[in-house]
Amino acid sequence: MGVPKQRHTKSRRNKRRMHLFVRMPSLVSCPKCGKPRFPHTVCPNCGYYKGIEVIDVLKKLTKKEKKKREKEMKAKEGEEKKEAKEAKPLTWERLSKK
Repeated sequence: MGVPKQRHTKSRRNKRRMHLFVRMPSLVSCPKCGKPRFPHTVCPNCGYYKGIEVIDVLKKLTKKEKKKREKEMKAKEGEEKKEAKEAKPLTWERLSKK
């Protein structure tokens, strides 16, 4: 077995280990529900991936949790419809107003 001939200093040890650290995971928001999720994975909250429902999340929940989740989803859809109605096309009169 090999034995080191000389002692390595703290700085040499630390330079060697410089790339060994834990990084924060990158998160993106789900386009369907807006909750944070890992990129290129199915959303654990709504079960959608690239606009397609892959997992039926409501199937696994209890009756009380299912009711709560459906209520949240309806509220989210209501907000989206409201925003769509409020978004009016821009006219020259509206752009010129301050």
